[in-house]
Amino acid sequence: MATLNPDIFALKVENHELLKTAYDAYLANSRSSHAKTLKRGEVRGGGKKPWKQKGTGRARFGSTRNPIWRHGGVAFGRTGNENFTKKLSRSAKKLAVRQALSLKNQAKAVYTTSLSTTGKTREIAQQLHDLKLDGQNILLVVSEKAPELLRATNNLANVKLVRATYLNVFDILNADAVVFSETALDQAANWLLDKEEA
Repeated sequence: MATLNPDIFALKVENHELLKTAYDAYLANSRSSHAKTLKRGEVRGGGKKPWKQKGTGRARFGSTRNPIWRHGGVAFGRTGNENFTKKLSRSAKKLAVRQALSLKNQAKAVYTTSLSTTGKTREIAQQLHDLKLDGQNILLVVSEKAPELLRATNNLANVKLVRATYLNVFDILNADAVVFSETALDQAANWLLDKEEA
């Protein structure tokens, strides 16, 4: 079994503020802005003044598409151009990933394996069974998404395949177990510790 780098898997996480920020940023950056409401000028109809300005004793109105009327436009509604993204520095993202991996390691939920497959699902399923991870949500970290590996994991609903340089706090914290291939450990160390550009 490969040795886990203590600079990545043995950090002392004194508070979870950065983890929470990185988790929220991942969700915010995944949001799409499709919702759109019609303003009073975009709602069909309302061209005629509903009643004359004076003499009726009623409040003056110029359009039935006023936002306070039924079937009227929406005031301050969604435009479809909202930007929900939250930015984190590269160093903060990497530190958050290292903290998440350290927490998983403390919970004894980090595994390493010499992952190999010819493209058959049962081969990957058997390797995960040997690690006693049946029925758990597994984040499988590899150095490269080879076609055989993609084909072998596509039919495993509880397995998510990710490259080591694309690790994120959301996937790590939501997984029951994080399984690294031996080659992915070196790639993750180079990326997370800035030993070389990934």
